[in-house]
Amino acid sequence: MQGWKRAVIFGSLGAGALLLLGGRKAPGMIVAAAGLAVLASEHPEAFETIWQDAPVYIDRGVRIFSALSAIGERVAEEAARSGGRAWREMVTE
Repeated sequence: MQGWKRAVIFGSLGAGALLLLGGRKAPGMIVAAAGLAVLASEHPEAFETIWQDAPVYIDRGVRIFSALSAIGERVAEEAARSGGRAWREMVTE
């Protein structure tokens, strides 16, 4: 990969991340997408594989999010039910 392409890719991804962290979502997504487009033009076969496997990744993400959500709900229920006592019991287990 040529040096200027590397600079464009890493520069735009870094700038996009900084813009996103700074609360400027739309410009951050646009700049990051430009970097990803340059990266995809350099390695199209890798992006094709990721695109084909996307449903599997999304399914795994949904399952992980569901499990974390259930854990959070249980912690909230226990905290509401018995307050500090439940928290101390969970921490000591």
